[in-house]
Order: sequence, then structure tokens, then C-alpha cells
Amino acid sequence: MSNFIEILAILGLYFGLVLAGELTFELPDNARNCFYELIDKGVKCTLEFQVITGGNYDVDLEINAPSGQVLYKDQKKQYDSFTWTTDQKGEFKFCFSNEFSTFTHKMVYFDFQVGEERPIQPPEGGGHVTALTQLETSAVTIHEALKVIIDYQTHHRLREAQGRGFAEDLNSRVQLWSIGVAIIILIIGVGQVLALRSFFTEKKSHRCEYVTLIAEDKGLLTCYGFSTISYNYLRYDTIS
Repeated sequence: MSNFIEILAILGLYFGLVLAGELTFELPDNARNCFYELIDKGVKCTLEFQVITGGNYDVDLEINAPSGQVLYKDQKKQYDSFTWTTDQKGEFKFCFSNEFSTFTHKMVYFDFQVGEERPIQPPEGGGHVTALTQLETSAVTIHEALKVIIDYQTHHRLREAQGRGFAEDLNSRVQLWSIGVAIIILIIGVGQVLALRSFFTEKKSHRCEYVTLIAEDKGLLTCYGFSTISYNYLRYDTIS
């Protein structure tokens, strides 16, 4: 039990020597998000990023030194990694930009590491590195294995998030397409029913039919007629 606690303590010291930060954030359309970090001179830094969801999975990145010097600048990158060593002390700035997109939001992940990992057992006064004990060797082996596991977990989490975003976007598009197809099928079905009904429906006649009543009055033949459709009475006289 005591050996296990010692291993955890050594690993804690080993991990604590490196400043690192991971963040996943949403980058709206026509937006630019910047992050700042105070770094000493002569420190090795690494910035790795990847676009998880949104549009063509691309984003602009620019890294600036405290003096304003542009250390890195690239446009429409899906993922990339940049490593540099600082030549001055101050506040470094790195900005992600989605200004080229007019309506698509992006989900961006980045991992920013400052400094290098130091050995678990630092050199003694004489500068000579002593041999590692079995416990320290086991701790180093566990640490290296954990680093690999963390890298694999991060990679698979990003792939899973990217795949989930793609699947959700595809699902929404399929739903909209299905609704449109259903509406079109409904309209076509109603149109076909109306067309078939017109084929089997008897057409009504618009001719006027007259019924004539004939009466004889003083040598004149008087005829009265009316239309069965408009019901308008007609009268005309003829000489017998």
C-alpha cells in the first residue's frame, strides 16, 4: 500500500511540472475568439487544435508574440499543431477566427502545453544522474503508458464528437427531406384523385330546354315557353 502511495506521489510531481490546458468551445459565425497566456523566455510551447463540428470543419488561427510579431498564421485549417520556443517574456495571444463563415457555427478543441517534462529524479549537486530504483522505473513506465492512454482517449473523444455532430446534422437533413417528400406525395395523390373523378363524372348540359304551351285565342296562336334551367318565361305570337 505504501509503495502505491509513493508511486502516485511521484506521478503527481511528474505531471505537475508541465502547464497544459485543454478547452472545447463554440465559435459563432463572423466571430473571433482570442486566448492569452503569460510565458517566460526560453520556454517550449505546443498548440494543437481541431475543428469538431460545423461547416467544412475549418477555422483560421493566428499566434502573436507580446511584441506583436506573428508566429503562426494559417487559414481554413481543419487541424494542425505548432511548436515554438519563446524568445521573450510576456503575454502571448492566439486567436481562432470564423469570420469567413456567414451562418455556420464551429466547435473547436485545442490543447495548449507550456514547458517540457522534467525527469522524475533531478540531478544531484554534482550534476550526475543516479540510476533509477525499481520503484522509480515502474513510475516512469506507468507515466509513459498513461500519456499514451490520454492521447488515445483524446483522439477517440474528438472522433466520437465529430461523428456525433455529423450524424445529428445528417439526421436533421433527412427529416427535412422526408417532410418535403411527404408533402409532395400528398399533393400528387390529391391531384390524381381529382383527375380520375373528372374522367367518370357526367358533364352537365348548358342548353336551354323549352316547354311550349299552345292556346288558340281569336285567330292568333299564342305560345308560352319557359326555360327549365333559368326559369325565364318566353312569349311569342304567331298568326294561325
